Amino acid sequence: MNHTLRLSLAFFIAFIGYCAPGVSQNTITQTIRGVVSDGDNNQRLAGASVKLVGTETGTITDSIGNFRLINIPIGRYSLQISSVGYETVTIPEVLLEAGKEKVLSVALKESAQQLSETVIRSSRPPSFSSIQTITIEQTLRFAATFFDPARLATSFPGVVAANDQANGLVIRGNSPTGTQWRLEGVEIVNPNHLSNAGTFSDRPTQTGGGTNILSAQLMERADFMTGAFPAQYGNVLGGVMDVHLRKGNDQKHEFMGQAGLIGVDFAAEGPISRKNKSSYLINYRYSFTGLLALMGIKFGGEDIRFQDISFNLSFPTRKAGHFTVFGMAGVSSNVFKAERDTLQWKFQKDGFDIEFKNRMGALGVTHSINLGRNTTWKTVLAASGLETRREGYVLSKTTFNRFFVQLDAFKKTRYSLATSLSHKLSANWQLQEGLNLTYQEDSVQINNRGISKGKMQGLIVQPYFLLTGKLAPRLTVQAGLHYLSYTYNKTNSLEPRASVRYNATDRTALTLSYGLHSQLQLPQTYLSLKNSDTRSDIFPNVLLGFTKAQHVVLGFEKSLRKQASLKVEAYYQSLFNVPIAKNDPIVSYRVIPAFSTLNLIEGFTDAELANKGTGKNYGVEVTYQQYLGKDFYALITGSLYNSTYKGQDGVERSTRFNGNHTFSFAGGKEFRQRPNRTFGVNLRVLWLGGYRDSPIDLEASRSSGQTSYKVNELYTIKMKDYFRPDVRIFWKRHKPNYTRTWSIDIQNVSNTKNEAYSYYDILQRQIVQQFQLGMVPVINYRVEF
Repeated sequence: MNHTLRLSLAFFIAFIGYCAPGVSQNTITQTIRGVVSDGDNNQRLAGASVKLVGTETGTITDSIGNFRLINIPIGRYSLQISSVGYETVTIPEVLLEAGKEKVLSVALKESAQQLSETVIRSSRPPSFSSIQTITIEQTLRFAATFFDPARLATSFPGVVAANDQANGLVIRGNSPTGTQWRLEGVEIVNPNHLSNAGTFSDRPTQTGGGTNILSAQLMERADFMTGAFPAQYGNVLGGVMDVHLRKGNDQKHEFMGQAGLIGVDFAAEGPISRKNKSSYLINYRYSFTGLLALMGIKFGGEDIRFQDISFNLSFPTRKAGHFTVFGMAGVSSNVFKAERDTLQWKFQKDGFDIEFKNRMGALGVTHSINLGRNTTWKTVLAASGLETRREGYVLSKTTFNRFFVQLDAFKKTRYSLATSLSHKLSANWQLQEGLNLTYQEDSVQINNRGISKGKMQGLIVQPYFLLTGKLAPRLTVQAGLHYLSYTYNKTNSLEPRASVRYNATDRTALTLSYGLHSQLQLPQTYLSLKNSDTRSDIFPNVLLGFTKAQHVVLGFEKSLRKQASLKVEAYYQSLFNVPIAKNDPIVSYRVIPAFSTLNLIEGFTDAELANKGTGKNYGVEVTYQQYLGKDFYALITGSLYNSTYKGQDGVERSTRFNGNHTFSFAGGKEFRQRPNRTFGVNLRVLWLGGYRDSPIDLEASRSSGQTSYKVNELYTIKMKDYFRPDVRIFWKRHKPNYTRTWSIDIQNVSNTKNEAYSYYDILQRQIVQQFQLGMVPVINYRVEF
């Protein structure tokens, strides 16, 4: 970290010098263009009005729904789109830069009643409640997100990172294992580098990692949902990160390059055929820490490397529909080599060599076509795979040889088909039927404080239907049914979903949403060996059913003037069918009466489990959002919540993730130094209730040579509140046909020591407190042309 800090300060000095005043330039302009369509049947809308809010500039769409605004001075705008018989949509925070055209795809909702006020949103949301839309522009603007949508999501109410080193998300008190990643409509394997980052045991996780493999350069938007999901989403309890890819520019070639302490990044997009309007979009990235490693410099004493590539190819046709081909792939590694001079060993980890490798890839094809005027058919075929391997070697103090002692190896493969038919029954009613089929293979080999091993394969079948419509001019309903089946152990679940939205006034709405949801268990839970110290191959948990939850959300929304909004939501999530210890502790000493899978991130137990546990998550969330206008924006969120569970002994306890409160402020101000120069300051402050830790039995730990907890007092210690201020400062300069940006992000600018966890250290022979990351400065230079 010291070496990184010195590099950052050197870059920062250069950055300040670069910001010196220069010669004034003429006004630079760019183009905003796109297409407007009916969101229910995908038909292009001719004659729709497109206007830049606060200006006299505007146009109407042509006969096939296209629009173009040329010679628009660079800057930030709000775009208003309206059409007779449709709801008016205002898209805020449209950033127009010299180096890149702005290409938009806008979907309007037909309405029998034309409301007098505009609806502020960037797209038609799939859910009535508990949803936020993340854009690429936000990942470039919010402080210390490092271009990662998952890290940006921690600015939303009730969303907390499990650890500073990773992007695993705790949502409304649920474990990060309850978060699902989707790409172009299908669930994929964990799309993150270094999936063991920030975990207590250093094992890989199912949904998080050090940074996302999919570059934000490819993202059109991500729909981030935190509860009461509509019927098209299944096999999830906590939250959904549903990522949609943008199409490359089909008229001109554009490029992006950036370099900083995250890594070097290159992107290109443009037409494959201007005549057919086909396009490509591709991005490659190599980590800065990997570049340091090539020079023999370690980051924090470890050799950390990653690289990835992602792409999206678009092929529209006249009669056969629209095809896309998308893909992503990434490799990462983290190698820690112990100091061979044993006199320098201070902590337990110093006596180990640890080698971790992570490989992930996904490849898919989408197809959408209009079957008549009011029916749309969309299909996605995709394959995704993930392989992680962690090996641990202990060093002998006498012979200096190393001995293989730990293995954590996982493989997951998914072959997925997602197909849906959407029917526009009338101006007010739409029907969608769909089917998601996933053939899933899991391989587990763990020999590290317990054993889980073997292979499992099965088909995950998820048909659904969803009906949306208006019962009255101001009353909209959404009702659906989702079915989940896993052929491996013949478990299934039928899940009703329903939502109501009542527009009390043109600016005020009330929402009520309900859903029954289910999720598979972790592979290491299914494949754990009973009492693994006996080495008997008995798998007691392969027939476990899904963990289930009833989720209810009541919401209030108010659109304020000047593109601001206020949202309040109260929620209650009742979890049941949770795997807990099956036997009484008298039967087996391995049983932990307070164990529940609700507290797992990467671990497991070798005890026999039964679906008899319960849990509760409930709370209130408040969100105030001021979209970026007049060079200022703000997002202020907070929540009060409680997260509890019951294990085999029936005692209600706080879950591991019960922090009780969250607060986040994200805001920024931009200053126009000269017509083509912008200086900006962004601030983010996180103040969160501390997670729960378990008391360690010191004498038992000394006897066993490993961390031993007081098993009847799990999660009874509340860690101190978490506090972290982040700052982002940038300076942007526009030239004809290109834009360059210098920026510095400083995570935890106050260098606050936030608690992470405690463990028993075999070298210290005492309990050691671990802390999360201190100050992390990241310099970055970006150019678009």
